[in-house]
Amino acid sequence: MRFLSIMGNSFGCSASGERLVSAARDGDLQEAKALLEYNPRLARYSTFGVRNSPLHYSAAQGHHEIVSLLLESGVDINLRNYRGQTALMQACQHGHWEVVQTLMLFKANIHRQDYLNGGTALHFAALNGHSRCIRLLLVDYIPSIPDFWNILRKRSAKGEHKMEFDEGALSKVINNPADGGITALHMAALNGHVESVQLLLDLGASVSEVTVEDGTTIDLIGPGSTPLHYAACGGSAQCCQVLIARGARVNSENANGWTPLMVARSWHRDWLEGILSRQPEGRPQILPSPYLSLPLMSIVKIARECGWRSSDSQPTCHDPCVVCLERKCTVAAEGCGHEFCTRCALYLCSTNSTSTVAHGPPGSIACPLCRHGIVSFTKLPGTGPVIKEIARTSLSLSLCTCSGEKSDPTMPNQFCKPDFHFTRISPLGSSSFRTLNCQLFQSVKLNSSLCLGAPDTSPSLIPCSTNRSLQNQVSRCSRPNLRRSASHSEGRRSWLSAFNQYVLTGSGG
Repeated sequence: MRFLSIMGNSFGCSASGERLVSAARDGDLQEAKALLEYNPRLARYSTFGVRNSPLHYSAAQGHHEIVSLLLESGVDINLRNYRGQTALMQACQHGHWEVVQTLMLFKANIHRQDYLNGGTALHFAALNGHSRCIRLLLVDYIPSIPDFWNILRKRSAKGEHKMEFDEGALSKVINNPADGGITALHMAALNGHVESVQLLLDLGASVSEVTVEDGTTIDLIGPGSTPLHYAACGGSAQCCQVLIARGARVNSENANGWTPLMVARSWHRDWLEGILSRQPEGRPQILPSPYLSLPLMSIVKIARECGWRSSDSQPTCHDPCVVCLERKCTVAAEGCGHEFCTRCALYLCSTNSTSTVAHGPPGSIACPLCRHGIVSFTKLPGTGPVIKEIARTSLSLSLCTCSGEKSDPTMPNQFCKPDFHFTRISPLGSSSFRTLNCQLFQSVKLNSSLCLGAPDTSPSLIPCSTNRSLQNQVSRCSRPNLRRSASHSEGRRSWLSAFNQYVLTGSGG
């Protein structure tokens, strides 16, 4: 009888976990709230096999409100699935910038690499050309100072604010290679994402980084290839022009002795002949990327400290935000002094895509009231950290995290007794959450596999960009055979799609 009761609770936990997964995938916020109120530990549930948590599903589908709810419930923000991917990687892959913004406010780790190709969240964002996600990922490395762009462009070698940020740390993050030495700039250039290429270059991406020989990487171009080689392979004339304007050499050779022009010819990119034939004299005028956002770091710091969602609508507010007319003003724009709520200021900085402002340096955001260029935000006096009192009063019997904990000899023949704590929680971090301690009954040991749930039969979170015939072709080919197919025109045409498929799923051979 005791064993049947245990099994019933175990299956109940699994069923509730699957319900939370469905709610996270479908965007059912009310269902997710009810389930987490019933049992906060369900946030740590993961599906069998692919090991995707509710956080992975909500991030991949762009449900940022559910992402916030799960993070406030204490889930590990850097939880990995079986591919080694975090929720941040999947949000960047699909371009859900609001999810990326939420995860960055909770200080997600941008340095984690997946198990298949060593790619970071920045690689996933660059591969698919999601420029808004790229700038949000680097928010902690781009200071809110007026001459940031000029410093990186080496126009102001002795700038007044040069020592206010670590230029070397930014360069290390943005030029971090995945397997085979492939950087985010290589990926953006290969797939013809001009805006992402321009943004990465403005933030310090190197045009001289080269790939390396790596047996795990599908590479028909050859090691020693620069981003210009990859742009020539992808066939984007605009990417080639931007890279050359930023200093890429048209006569650089890779390990096979191929120049970018030779790569373009082998891939039948005939329209690149004129661009890659000779190095242009002088350098054309280069405009900054429209996705630069200088005040983003300042407003993110304020949001982390004081909250950005807790200031709910206040009908009696005497000084409402001029943008939403609902929340209290908490920040002011330096320069013009106009005041906004933190949430509207965050949205303004995250959605901006304007390269020039009438009165401000490159990367400044136009004030919606006076069009003055905003470089940073300051916190208004009286705005302090928001602390919420949350009482966990769930009486559910969750057995998923009980295995491995020491049993209490004073409680024989009793089921799990959750030990609840009243915790003061800041809405901007999960570090303040205490895990629920569970005291086990002494006489029974549970197999942890009973709580993993049914096998995940839902479609993969990563959509396949290639057709079925190409999938079959790639799955039949080993990597050496795929390299040898470079001499055949059909293999050359299909490699670009096979490369993208391999980067995303690791199923390239």
